[in-house]
Amino acid sequence: MLFIVGVLIAGATALRPVLKGGTSGGGSSGSTGATAVKSVPGQLSLRYKSGTAAAATAAQPWLQLVNTSAQPIQLSQVTMRYYFSADGGSYSFNCVQAAIGCSNITESVVALDKPTATADHYLQVGFTAAAGTLAVAKNTGDIEVQLYRPGGTKLNQANDYSFSAPSGAKSPFKPWKQMTAYLAGALTWGTAPGADDSAATAAAGTVAAAAPTGVLFDDFHYSGAADPALYQHGWLVRTGAGRPGILDTWSSKGVSFPSDQEAQGGEVLDLSAATDGTKAGTTQAEVQSSSSDFFTGTYAARIYFNDKPTTGANGDHINESFYMISPDNSKYSELDNEYQPNGGWGAPGPRLDTTSWYSADNRDRITQKNMFSIAGWHTMVITAADGVATYSIDGKKLFSTSGKYYPREGMSVNFNTWFVDLPFTGQRSWDMKVNWFYYNSKDALSLDQVQQQVDGFYKGGTNYVDTLAKP
Repeated sequence: MLFIVGVLIAGATALRPVLKGGTSGGGSSGSTGATAVKSVPGQLSLRYKSGTAAAATAAQPWLQLVNTSAQPIQLSQVTMRYYFSADGGSYSFNCVQAAIGCSNITESVVALDKPTATADHYLQVGFTAAAGTLAVAKNTGDIEVQLYRPGGTKLNQANDYSFSAPSGAKSPFKPWKQMTAYLAGALTWGTAPGADDSAATAAAGTVAAAAPTGVLFDDFHYSGAADPALYQHGWLVRTGAGRPGILDTWSSKGVSFPSDQEAQGGEVLDLSAATDGTKAGTTQAEVQSSSSDFFTGTYAARIYFNDKPTTGANGDHINESFYMISPDNSKYSELDNEYQPNGGWGAPGPRLDTTSWYSADNRDRITQKNMFSIAGWHTMVITAADGVATYSIDGKKLFSTSGKYYPREGMSVNFNTWFVDLPFTGQRSWDMKVNWFYYNSKDALSLDQVQQQVDGFYKGGTNYVDTLAKP
């Protein structure tokens, strides 16, 4: 939410072992290495079109891979490269949608050993073991990926080696040799910048194994609140009315996805609540799942909590929350982590409230008030299994509930930052950051077990996984 070795087709009929080693996945830049490999043309064809014009907030290389060989090809042995000029900036990436599923797509950004005027990096796109095989004369269907700068800096793609401007709103896919495709590290399509086919360098990348079933993982690699991948991956940015906090002040203005050197993978979901002490001058931030099908199993998130405002004076009764909640009905269910660094509702802080609910109508719930600061990065885990819901932080158990205080139906997943009240005037803002979210619908996992799976996703270059059973 890991790695295999097999055999592949090289040439028309010969088989040879899969190469080991090579570039690793994940979000950080690496080196291409310097091992020249032979070309094996005729195995694959790569079709391309751009989803954007040259000036855009994100590059959108949309791809189709075609098997032009005489035998089926194992997709986990294929990598594709889109070459671009970084113009001095750092880049991130995501998969918007793919016919074979974004859960089966891997990505990484790599620095070229020998940069040219039109390319100093490439986006490498590959496949997990679960992607299966590509039949003869068939294509993968559309693979829509994005390349962007965290924080929303606008791109100029005009000097990017692999970019080709779209010819219209319904621009067709076309064979494009300014991208390259490799089969187990051997060049089989296209020409790399500054090198002919025979001099191309590549290595067989580590193959990301299939994610276990019943899992959702997201490391929040998105270009902004309006990124189409955010919605495609099952998240909603709240802008509607209602509570909690200051009524009807939910806004997308406080939702961003900046770079963060302390975050695994280098990018976070930032939820910023801001106010001048008046309702009209207040905005609160929330990202929630569009589905309410999360039920029992393991919920985990790595979160940065703040004890001090990012700007302005301290003293707000701020609530930094990670919780699951169902519709308000006869089977109402809710599991809460709510952190109040300055307290709230007449109670002091810093305080982490861990709460399991039975009914919202009569506020029937059970809470443990954990009276300590959790400023900084922490991994929060809630397990619901065998009739017991257990809350922990960094592997340390805090609280358990059972009986009627156990989930009875599916819930949504929610992250938010909001004000309990507005005790004084003056401009100030508060930020909570989320590094990643992980859910396992089948098992109650320890922190070490969760982290092992999360590390595997990062190592394999997998930003998003969804193998949950569909209703």
